[in-house]
Amino acid sequence: MDKISRFNVVHRYEKRSLLVAINAVGSLAIFFFGYDQGMMGSVTVSIDWAVNVMKLGHVEPGTTQVITDNTLLQGGIIAVYYLGCLLGCLLGGWIAEKLGRIKVIALGSLWAIFGAALQCSAQNSDWMICARLINGIGTGMLNVIVPVWSTETAPHTSRGMFVSIEFFLNIFGVVVAYWLGFACSYVGGGYSPFVWRFPIAFQIIPLIFLFIVIWLMPESPRWLVKVGREDEARYILGRLRGEEVSGLAEAEFQDIRNVAELEKRAGQLNSYFHMFWDVMPKSLGGRSSGPLHIGRRVQLVVWLQILQEWIGIAGVTIYANDIFRQAGYSGQKARWLAGVNDITYMFSTLFAIFTLDRLGRRKSLYLGSIVMGISMFLSGGFSRAAITHKDKAAEYGAAAATFTFVFSAGFGATWLTIPWLYPAEIFPLQVRAKGNAWGVVGWSVGNGWTTLLLPIMFQRLNEKVFYIFGAVNVLTLPIVWAFYPESNQRTLEEMDLLFATNSWWNWEAERTYKMLKEQNPELVQAAQHGEGVVGTEASLKRGGGRGLSLVPHGDGEVHEKVVDHESD
Repeated sequence: MDKISRFNVVHRYEKRSLLVAINAVGSLAIFFFGYDQGMMGSVTVSIDWAVNVMKLGHVEPGTTQVITDNTLLQGGIIAVYYLGCLLGCLLGGWIAEKLGRIKVIALGSLWAIFGAALQCSAQNSDWMICARLINGIGTGMLNVIVPVWSTETAPHTSRGMFVSIEFFLNIFGVVVAYWLGFACSYVGGGYSPFVWRFPIAFQIIPLIFLFIVIWLMPESPRWLVKVGREDEARYILGRLRGEEVSGLAEAEFQDIRNVAELEKRAGQLNSYFHMFWDVMPKSLGGRSSGPLHIGRRVQLVVWLQILQEWIGIAGVTIYANDIFRQAGYSGQKARWLAGVNDITYMFSTLFAIFTLDRLGRRKSLYLGSIVMGISMFLSGGFSRAAITHKDKAAEYGAAAATFTFVFSAGFGATWLTIPWLYPAEIFPLQVRAKGNAWGVVGWSVGNGWTTLLLPIMFQRLNEKVFYIFGAVNVLTLPIVWAFYPESNQRTLEEMDLLFATNSWWNWEAERTYKMLKEQNPELVQAAQHGEGVVGTEASLKRGGGRGLSLVPHGDGEVHEKVVDHESD
């Protein structure tokens, strides 16, 4: 292909080796994301950063333990990063629809390098706040597009595995950040600026490498089809699926092209505002996406990410030192335990690599919520017992720490990956990057909210914060059961069928999906050949069949929506 650079790896590799190359580069971006999150856990307890530069507190007499007096400012410094992520994901999603996935990854890398340079040179809290905001914008760009790029190139039978591998590297980044910070804490007796400036600067190294190597990677074939570069898309798909089975690649190409055209006709208003407002009644300007129901999908991914943070991981990751201190450990032992917990967390993500495409998204979320909910309640109870029963504080503290480890393992095996994978799966091609941006918005809101409030919550509620996390885990069970359809083992082009019903209930989505495929043989072919739900329903109507009656609210209403959008 003359339009694809001769240095692009797509000319050298194909099938699994090409997918591995894409996965490795995506993992590098996700590694940076994890490192950037984990880094602040050691930075916030650095004496020079917290006491001398940020003016957040003081050193406890006779120790090197930082006591934070201004918890609101501490929370604000951490939380403003997530505001930057929110802005970056919206900007990145918009650019990605116009310029492609590769260019946004490159832009996000440069932006994050600039933010990291500002952070490691910060001289006061105002400087640090601005630097973290800028760094967050770059992170948001990477977060919004890397999962999309990965899912758009991976086979539908192994999307979960490929994204899980990337998030193994995400937690590896957390581990590297923590232990690098732990090692640096001994420099200068813990008082040196090197303790916090070097760990922040270290993230620039993988970012520079990412910026260089991303230009050697193939663009998403689905985005290429969307913008009319079909020859390049066909070639890349052939290399991804194997030229000796070019019929499979050609069939997938036709699926993508047909669905892209049908989605254009189904929903013309694809701005962020219209996507979010789509859930409102038509009389108020909603329902702009017609039977694609994009607004419902937006709400699902936003709240899934918010729930991900409130089940407890934000607190365990960033405030692990405080958690282990409340369990009866202090000083370097608490920091050591927090680091070991991160290692446990990292290896637990390997479980998702082998189970996510077997168990599915819903069962994995159920399993994680049950394990994490029990762990949080027990960790809180044992922490209280360690405080009230001083004679057995060591035993109760060890039990509390153990269930914190169990919580981290449960999260890494389940809830870590799915809220990032689900948004990249369920949105139509026309708005997939913007749809995933809404997922990152939810993550940013959830993270910003929790990191702003958690310092105050831990200060005033102590171990009772664990009970709040446990209660949220319980709450997720009926929410996932009722509202979240299963996306596992379904092609990206079949998602329009899954969200065809006007009802929000999962069982209605599954019932409609099943009936449309079972009672109309041409519908099965449509799912395999890229004909979206809009085209399928319209063809059944023209054929005089009863296909449209399978949609819960009746054939007249659905047909009316199709006609409305075709006439816009």
